[in-house]
Amino acid sequence: MFRSHAAGGVIVDPQGRVVVVRQRARTWSLPKGHVEAGEGVLDAARREIDEECGLGDLELVRELGSYTRWGFGHGLPERKTITLFLFRSSETALQPRDPANPEARWVPQDEVAGTLSNPADAEFFRGHVLPLLAGT
Repeated sequence: MFRSHAAGGVIVDPQGRVVVVRQRARTWSLPKGHVEAGEGVLDAARREIDEECGLGDLELVRELGSYTRWGFGHGLPERKTITLFLFRSSETALQPRDPANPEARWVPQDEVAGTLSNPADAEFFRGHVLPLLAGT
């Protein structure tokens, strides 16, 4: 079994929308990616958000926690642990720089879970993130 750790974020714009990214032209996800050797999870989250969305002006609000989901990586069953952070950004122009993630868009908070392709991502957003956003 292959184990991996990814980090990313829920980014909220001034209108309260959340950014989602299209990965490999097939699925929709929150911006996130693998934590590289020697890299901290917060640094990895900021790097991935910059690569997948073109957002660099990020105000950290809080860590949202981690969850684990199953999939396939490198042709093997993969157990991926994902750590997410909540950020605010005054930037609204999305300019993905990662060719594997060619599109990013802002969506209303109540539509995010329904947009996410992976059920574990949608469940984490619906159960752990959306209630926090309602209180902000």
